[in-house]
Amino acid sequence: MYSFIICFLTLIASYFVYGKVVEKIAGVDETRETPAYRLQDGVDYIPMSGIKNFLVHFLNIAGLGPIFGAIQGALFGPAAFLWITLGTIFIGGVHDFFSGFMSLRDDGLTMPDIVSKHLGTKLEKFVAVLMVITGILVSATFAKGAADLLSNLTHIPVLICVTIIFIYFLIATVFPVDKIIGRAYPIFGALLLIMAVMMTGGVLLNPAYTIPEFTTQGLYLTDKSIFPYLFVTIACGAISGFHASQSPIVARCMENENDARPVFYGAMVLEGLVALCWAAIAMAFFNGQPQIAAIYSAAPAVAVNEMATALVGPIGLVLTIIGVVICPITSGDTALRSARITIADEFKINNEKIMSRLQLAVPLFLVSFGLTFIDFSLIWRYFAWSQLIVATIVLFSATAYLMKKEKQYIIALAPAVVCTLIAFAYILQAPEGLRLPAMAANIISVIATFITTAIFLRKCKS
Repeated sequence: MYSFIICFLTLIASYFVYGKVVEKIAGVDETRETPAYRLQDGVDYIPMSGIKNFLVHFLNIAGLGPIFGAIQGALFGPAAFLWITLGTIFIGGVHDFFSGFMSLRDDGLTMPDIVSKHLGTKLEKFVAVLMVITGILVSATFAKGAADLLSNLTHIPVLICVTIIFIYFLIATVFPVDKIIGRAYPIFGALLLIMAVMMTGGVLLNPAYTIPEFTTQGLYLTDKSIFPYLFVTIACGAISGFHASQSPIVARCMENENDARPVFYGAMVLEGLVALCWAAIAMAFFNGQPQIAAIYSAAPAVAVNEMATALVGPIGLVLTIIGVVICPITSGDTALRSARITIADEFKINNEKIMSRLQLAVPLFLVSFGLTFIDFSLIWRYFAWSQLIVATIVLFSATAYLMKKEKQYIIALAPAVVCTLIAFAYILQAPEGLRLPAMAANIISVIATFITTAIFLRKCKS
């Protein structure tokens, strides 16, 4: 339990310490007019309060990510605590802050345009495609997870549940951001937090459950090595390129640059705290039961339902519906919204008319809907793979941005290098990658990372 508490308190402190450092280096200017006012269009550019943007962004980036990823990552034991904590502070927080801040400073641009501006046009189309794919995968993953549990609770066929969810996706994606997202999502964001707090309290106050320490032996319940598999399994809650697709949504609604740290860095820290809680809950719940852990890893929604019922009684059913049905659905629709915005920005399509938005949204929905028939764990692995590459590119873009501004760019370069190493190692040895032996893959990864970093620095300084 002490390991969990130390990591929890460290994450909270990081917002006031390292978050302040990042904000100072970026050079926040509270007198600067934001895109929400300068480009207000009544659809995507609409001024909203700081607290509303914070809760909307938190819900957009969270959803199932810090729950399902943490449950799967719990199979690696207490090492997950350390990755969530350090990943959130030095990688995820920096990534999320600059993906939002760069968009805020550039008229709410989506990441492909920002990448084009700082790393060149050659990467722009690749990033655009990757971010659209990531949005489609997120919506498919979250819709499938929510539909599975909803079907389990109501006995309504999964196909009907998925169809209902996607009808909602379509409505929320094409409506102005303040009509549904701006009104309902802050409430759902708060409920997601309440769920995590109650579940964690259920573990801490019940002597039947024990949260393991870093020194605990025998809790490592997977045949996968910590590097690189843990670092990809727990994506949302440590580092996720998916967040970069969500940042422009609130960057276009921000009233003041002073909101950048609370909304972008703060929401990432909060997501890290949620992931930390769920990792602890899962470890305490299935400690010493590898056969249950294996089942939960493949169907995390089942794990959430059983743990909620066991830890907080009848209210657990309500919490499950909120945390694993409603909240993921709200992340799924903003994933498709960001994909729609990305395509519109790439092809310079005006999205003020609803028919224009529908023409972009419907094909995205059809593809995402089709992916819900594929195995959940397979979709999740491909999502984890694609979002890690996006995060790496965004961090290199942030490095280039800081170098041009003659700022201390090491805060973005260091996490960019770490993500590059993880991305290479995973692609080289994962079952859905090249399947090389771990030793060979790791050596090649180090060399490839060194070469990639050297080429990047040479081009930026030339």
